[in-house]
Amino acid sequence: MRIMEITKREIKTLEERTFPSEICFKPIGIMHSPFKSLKGVPIQPSVSEDKGLIEIFPQYKLALKDLDKFGFIICIFHFDMVKLPIPLQSKPFLDDEEHGVFAIRTPFRPNPIGFSILKLTQIIEHELHVENVDILDNTPILDIKPYVPHFDVRETEKIGWLQGKIKKKLS
Repeated sequence: MRIMEITKREIKTLEERTFPSEICFKPIGIMHSPFKSLKGVPIQPSVSEDKGLIEIFPQYKLALKDLDKFGFIICIFHFDMVKLPIPLQSKPFLDDEEHGVFAIRTPFRPNPIGFSILKLTQIIEHELHVENVDILDNTPILDIKPYVPHFDVRETEKIGWLQGKIKKKLS
C-alpha cells in the first residue's frame, strides 16, 4: 500500500503537462438501487426517500477509511445508458422551454457524468448504505467525496429558469 502526504504529492511539471484529447475512468464501484428504468426516478436526491447500496470494489476498500464519520457523501457516477451524441439543448422536467444542457441537470450531456449528494447511513465492509437515492440500479460509480457543508453550500438568490419551479417531482 502506497501512502502519500498530500503536501508532498507528485504531479507533472508545467513543461510535462499536455492537454488530453480523451479522458478515461475506471469504475470504483456499482450502485444497487430500486430503480430499474428511468420511469419513477426522483429528479434530484433532495426529493428522494429511497434507499440504496453502493458496492465499492474490494481493491478500493482502504479508501473508505474515516468516511463513516460523515453524514453525507457526494457520489460521482457515469450515466452509462446515455447514447451519444446528444443535443446541446433540451427541455427539462420542470419547464416547457429548451435550455442548454449546461443550464440543466439532464443525464444527456456531452460527458454523461452525474453527481448526487446522498445520506450515508452506514458502511459495512465495502458497502455504503445510502438514502436519498436518485440513481439507476447497476450504475457505475466513478468517485466518492465527503460532503462538507462549510465547503459545499453556497447561498444565492440567482437560480435562473428554475425560479419558482422547484417542487417534488419524479421522472
